[in-house]
Amino acid sequence: MALHFLLVISASLWAIVLAASRTSPPSGSIVVRAGTNTAGEYKTLASAVASLPNDSSSRTIFIYPGTYNEQVYITRSGPLTIYGYTTDTMAYSANQVNIQAGVPSSQAGSNDASGTLRIHKDNFKMYNVNVKNTYGPGGQAIALSQYGKKVGFYACGFYGYQDTVLVNQGTQVFLRGFIQGATDFIFGGGAAFFGGNTISVNGGGWVTASGRSTNDATSYVFDKNNIVLASGTSSSANGKIYLGRPWRPYAKVIYKNTVITAPMNKALWSAWKEGDDTSNVFYAEYNTSGSGASGASRPSFARVLSASDANNYNIGSAVGSDYGSWVDSSYMV
Repeated sequence: MALHFLLVISASLWAIVLAASRTSPPSGSIVVRAGTNTAGEYKTLASAVASLPNDSSSRTIFIYPGTYNEQVYITRSGPLTIYGYTTDTMAYSANQVNIQAGVPSSQAGSNDASGTLRIHKDNFKMYNVNVKNTYGPGGQAIALSQYGKKVGFYACGFYGYQDTVLVNQGTQVFLRGFIQGATDFIFGGGAAFFGGNTISVNGGGWVTASGRSTNDATSYVFDKNNIVLASGTSSSANGKIYLGRPWRPYAKVIYKNTVITAPMNKALWSAWKEGDDTSNVFYAEYNTSGSGASGASRPSFARVLSASDANNYNIGSAVGSDYGSWVDSSYMV
């Protein structure tokens, strides 16, 4: 018993040693700090972004803890990395920076314009920042609107209800993060890979709404994610949660090694509406487990992959074979 106790304590201490923190700005970073009066620092992320030259130079921004109530629109051409203050760079649960707004698309004029964070540039990375659209139920309201190529989100959190994350175009990865919503809350026509995330459902609806319109190379590939029910979600959502529905006729979504504890509908997948043509839809799973997948009765347009077939769908198939040149591999699981 004593030996077991010592081993548990040793393992816990070792985990603490391994946890890396980022609590001060990397050299050369622009600094954002809530309420600051220090010369050279910025009170908002939007003002820090506006201060950057619109050229090809690589730049970094570091954000101190706080809740920043703003919408942020990023278009500069050069590579940009945003770091949030954290005591554990590998865990979204340690994030202490929140960027939030509560703008619906009905007010903003479009899905993109409602975004709390809008990325209209290539070569962008963000670490340990939470982005929220606080509008809630009642309409489309985007937390993240992403239009760039070679874009990575690492241990970031995205919170909303309907249409939380718009992967509209380009190539993007979401690694070791958190995504919450209810209705079509990961959607768009871009190419995306999701690895090691917690996907939290806070109402009846669909995790994905793929906007793939033609038989091109784009897809969503999910690997080693957990799908859970958000704390406080009404029991009325039970049996009304799905992995996805096709927003466009060539929707393509693959889930691998997914653990589901959210109370899903037994079909797991649905058409956009009854009677739709699903002949060009590609919905597939491999090694799905958990209470939420128990007794699944998938529709005819969804398939279960063999191990060899599943090997064809990975980060390279999702965002391109050159992913090693721009993805932070330390966040791969």
